[in-house]
Amino acid sequence: MANVASNHELVIRPTRGWSHLDLAEIWRYRDLLYLLVHRELVVKYKQTILGPAWFVLQPLLMTVVFAVIFGNVAKIPTDGLPPMLFYSGGLLGWNFFAQTFQGTSSTLVANASLFGKVYFPRLVVPLSAVISSLLAFAIQLLTFLSLFAYFKIFTSTSSSFGLSRDIVLLAPLLVQIAALSLGVGLWLAALTAKYRDFTHLSSLFIQLWLYATPVIYPLSQIPARWRWVVLVNPMTAPVETMRHMFLGQGGATMSQSAFAVVTTLILLLSGVLVFTKVERTFVDRA
Repeated sequence: MANVASNHELVIRPTRGWSHLDLAEIWRYRDLLYLLVHRELVVKYKQTILGPAWFVLQPLLMTVVFAVIFGNVAKIPTDGLPPMLFYSGGLLGWNFFAQTFQGTSSTLVANASLFGKVYFPRLVVPLSAVISSLLAFAIQLLTFLSLFAYFKIFTSTSSSFGLSRDIVLLAPLLVQIAALSLGVGLWLAALTAKYRDFTHLSSLFIQLWLYATPVIYPLSQIPARWRWVVLVNPMTAPVETMRHMFLGQGGATMSQSAFAVVTTLILLLSGVLVFTKVERTFVDRA
């Protein structure tokens, strides 16, 4: 039988909008996603003395600093909660957001050499930042639960806090925070690809955002006429909701939560569109 030659044509097209956003392709590169997550976790604390212990020590030290400065020195009320639990509960959601944002916002610039060598869906890199931050969140959650158990068993403040039934909504809340950090991070990644000034501004941006979020102060302490400034922050509702889940204090109204969800969706969808548009030509300009 004669051999029949067949010609195969491989066409690589740049992604254009949602019609070319191939989620199945991202799934096919799940092994690469695993490698990037592993790289993120290993490289982050490589050549440090304490190594992975920093996953526990960093949020714990932040909690202690906040308790001393804002609790003991500034005397900011914590709605009757032990200061260590109040700040630790606020940092749970915030650290997950901040770590994902920082990993996502540097996607294009930090991986320019990799993008120029081989093709793969560029969204795999920011998704790896989400997963590595989620693993860090799990470790920090165990640290928080240890503090929770200590104050519940060994102190006289045990009656002032407790787990809420809303804790069953933790998974959807984490998805919301991940989506928000991914959306904002993709926006900044796209802007940084064109204007490198944003590389230096991202750290300042996230620090200012922290103080605009009720992490170091309860929402109840904000004067009514200024409360809207905090409520337009899409991280306010998630932080308040998570604190309510684990401590039974604080919380966001349905309208506040709905506003945060809508804002998150807008930022995520627009962030993905802008990112996929910029990454098509980034390697040529890098």
